[in-house]
Amino acid sequence: MTRPIAFRKVTDTTPSALTLPSLSGLPPDILAEASKRLGWAALLYSSVYFLAMFGHLIAREGIGAVLVHFRDEYAFQMIVGVVSIALGLAVFAASRHTRVRPQRLLDFGLVFLVVGALGIAVPNFWGVYPVWEEAFLATYIGIPWECMWILVFPIIAPNTPGKTLLASLAAASASPLVLSLSVAAGATDPATPLRTLLVYFVFTTYLCAIIAFLISRWVYGFGQQLSRAREIGSYRLVEQLGRGGMGEVWKAEHRMLARPAAVKLILPEALGASADAHPTMLRRFEREAQATAALRSCHTIELYDFGATDEGAFYYAMELLDGLDLESLVDRFGPVPSDRAVHLLRQVCHSLGDAHANGLIHRDVKPANIYTCHLGPDYDFVKVLDFGLVKSTGEAESNAQLTAQGITTGTPAYMAPELAMAEDGIDTRVDIYSLGCVAYWLVTGHRVFEGDKPMVTIVHHVKTPPVPPSQRTELVIDPELEKLILACLAKDPADRPQTAEEISARLAEVPGSADWGGERSREWWNLHMTI
Repeated sequence: MTRPIAFRKVTDTTPSALTLPSLSGLPPDILAEASKRLGWAALLYSSVYFLAMFGHLIAREGIGAVLVHFRDEYAFQMIVGVVSIALGLAVFAASRHTRVRPQRLLDFGLVFLVVGALGIAVPNFWGVYPVWEEAFLATYIGIPWECMWILVFPIIAPNTPGKTLLASLAAASASPLVLSLSVAAGATDPATPLRTLLVYFVFTTYLCAIIAFLISRWVYGFGQQLSRAREIGSYRLVEQLGRGGMGEVWKAEHRMLARPAAVKLILPEALGASADAHPTMLRRFEREAQATAALRSCHTIELYDFGATDEGAFYYAMELLDGLDLESLVDRFGPVPSDRAVHLLRQVCHSLGDAHANGLIHRDVKPANIYTCHLGPDYDFVKVLDFGLVKSTGEAESNAQLTAQGITTGTPAYMAPELAMAEDGIDTRVDIYSLGCVAYWLVTGHRVFEGDKPMVTIVHHVKTPPVPPSQRTELVIDPELEKLILACLAKDPADRPQTAEEISARLAEVPGSADWGGERSREWWNLHMTI
């Protein structure tokens, strides 16, 4: 089963509010990426503008001489240049601010498109030719700089075709407008043939505006297709959060309810199922999803919905968690003290006890499938995940065959010996063994057995006695906790604790078991899990 890396961690700096549907027709993650591109384009615009207009003047005349131009006939151009550079920097700053919605920034980007085009047009056409000469037309036979600006903008910062067309036409009008105003202000010879030049602009800037509109339509249409492709049942996929061997997990939003979710897509090819076996697989997943949804432990991931796409992929819609899995917890912060391990493990027992009482065996209990969360006022609140491939105890032979069709269950580093040997009649005690492996990981930062290949690890689980946890860590491990962990790791299921409730009761007897939680857990989270 895939590691559920898809659930958002609290170290994520993005806003926690639910992303609203985009009015532009583009998926929110693409809008967010476009807003970042707009910011970098704005910074590049300001940098190039500064070098082109002020850089050579500073290098040639010095800053003092450049300041003189703010009081001579070039004052207007200099002021427009400063405003254009400042606007570009403002757009860049806004793109780095997480509170600015991407769609709003992209709308403001259209204003920047127009003002940026004016900033380009003023140095090129305001008072450049105070006396009309025929050489003017020869000089401007080429394409104005605004054309490149207009053409690349719908690719950098996509928006609706209508908005893009209006903004592009306004940007294309920048040069004719500046030239006309320059003539009216007396900065350019009144004999300048504006009508002739207007024809020139029609076949350059205005033509580019039309091309930009066509580009925008293509981008918009692609975005709509992508948005429709991301609609799974009643959910709209917003952002891909992870990819594993069996599929993908996405952050999603319900199209009717203001409720975030995590949608896990399980691809049919990952299950090894043939086309003929697809209906059988669908029935199996539907049965197991319904059984999982019936679980009532507050420490079991809540399953919202289940279904299959037209392409044959299965999906689960689950609650979106704010935390990190136990594998990441130990990888990042090292092994946990005994009292915290007890606090976490008792909550796992609560979830497994509920599942076992309802006839379900998880079969893939591992640190990556256990999340510790910040949930309301609670810290280190555990959620057990990935009940998607559970096995029902006492199921009929036909159902057992459904489980076996092309699916390898369990993870070698946490797999009970009887499950690794594919013995008949496995029961809930395989989860007890896996829970012992999880506890071992929590207090030592090491797996019980680590082989170069999965088969080597499996053989160790079947034959090799585990090294006591206290011999593999510098932390002090309570003897009662170590004794319980080793009992869970017994090769013979009869030698293990027989139920999750029994483990929870023995954990409660560990000295100091009630020390973690409340203020201590809150302090740890505030110290380590906030930015």
